[in-house]
Amino acid sequence: MKILIKNAKIVNENQIFENDLLIENDLISKIGENLAEENVDQIIDASGKYLLPGIIDDQVHFREPGLTWKGDIESESRAAVAGGITSFMEQPNTVPNAVTQELLEEKYKIAAEKSFANYSFMMGGTNDNLEEVLKTNPRNVAGIKLFLGSSTGNMLVDNPETLEKIFSSTKMLIAVHCEDEATIRKNTELAKEKYDEEIPVNQHHLIRSEEACYISSSKAVELAKKTGARLHIFHLSTAKETELFRNDIQLKDKKITAEVCVHHLTFTNEDYETKGNFIKWNPAVKTQKDKDGLWEALLGDRIDIIATDHAPHTLEEKSQTYLKAPSGGPLVQHALNVMLENFKNGKISLEKIVQKMCHNPAILFEIEKRGFIKEGFKADLVLVDLNDGYTVSKENILYKCGWSPLEGMEFHSKITHTFVNGFLAFSDGNVSEEKHGERLLFDRLA
Repeated sequence: MKILIKNAKIVNENQIFENDLLIENDLISKIGENLAEENVDQIIDASGKYLLPGIIDDQVHFREPGLTWKGDIESESRAAVAGGITSFMEQPNTVPNAVTQELLEEKYKIAAEKSFANYSFMMGGTNDNLEEVLKTNPRNVAGIKLFLGSSTGNMLVDNPETLEKIFSSTKMLIAVHCEDEATIRKNTELAKEKYDEEIPVNQHHLIRSEEACYISSSKAVELAKKTGARLHIFHLSTAKETELFRNDIQLKDKKITAEVCVHHLTFTNEDYETKGNFIKWNPAVKTQKDKDGLWEALLGDRIDIIATDHAPHTLEEKSQTYLKAPSGGPLVQHALNVMLENFKNGKISLEKIVQKMCHNPAILFEIEKRGFIKEGFKADLVLVDLNDGYTVSKENILYKCGWSPLEGMEFHSKITHTFVNGFLAFSDGNVSEEKHGERLLFDRLA
């Protein structure tokens, strides 16, 4: 297939310029002015629209295997493609946990049949699986995931000796969830003394507090400095944590990096009053001061990546009392729209959105030939119309769980086309039933 995109405003490497782009099979073959229209299978006139690299989401939970009533690889990757996300990295806390090479490969087999988007799955670390962790192939696995706070199954790594062994034994990127378990337990007991079993959700950010996050994050950073490990801290939620990260060296040279999620840039603890458990995440959505601090660190390049931590649960599960309702929510379909809304409001530039959601994930994880609009790179692309829009409603939500914490939000932009490996996977509001997702590869020595 040859597809010619005409007159697009291309956003790439801190520039916006109008050009044509030719896709041949799965690659971007040519970028230039007035490209020839002969011998192409399809022409898309992108006049007035912006062409971005496909979004790379470095943290999702698609719930397969074992939790598929909440979501599955097929349903959630379909929603992702509709949201302009062309590649995702899924976490190991499925059932069973992906803590052996065999279990990890089972997830890749499922995705090879079901995924609309490109995929990678992280290997999970535990207190007792170091041998399995060290077998992980850096060429075709995104990284090692460690939960240093509450998690699913046997995935809480709370043995300091084991943690240091993992940090010092692997050259692979180690991605971590940082919350101090002892602090959370103490705060939970204090809340129970005050409220019994009827703890209101507006206590969530006080239970999973700034202190709990900072204690864990600072220990992880200290250990990475001691061992020389390649550390990436997921979903920062406090202003204080951002002080742990640097912005005075290039990303490719950073050994310690950080991510922020869309919900921590969008909501504050004030929103618990209207959103309740639907914005209950771990780590918790915190104060306006924290939100402001996260934005400042993001724009100042101490935070490197914007992601979703997409983690669906059913409406029934989320409608339970605070202590019983699980943490997490669906976001892949709407994350880019949220960030484009922030652009519209003057909060962030299009170039910075592309840097944090496309370029930096590719650089940080060393993904092969993705994340940029360059000749010879994979044709993972998103076309957006900044002069159109829609309102999030149950009628247009694609998540299997059927709800969004953003319901009722009006967007003033619309994703019109998404290409995955050169294939037009989403257009005119519809996801094609053909699946063209591929396993991500990484420019690292196996």
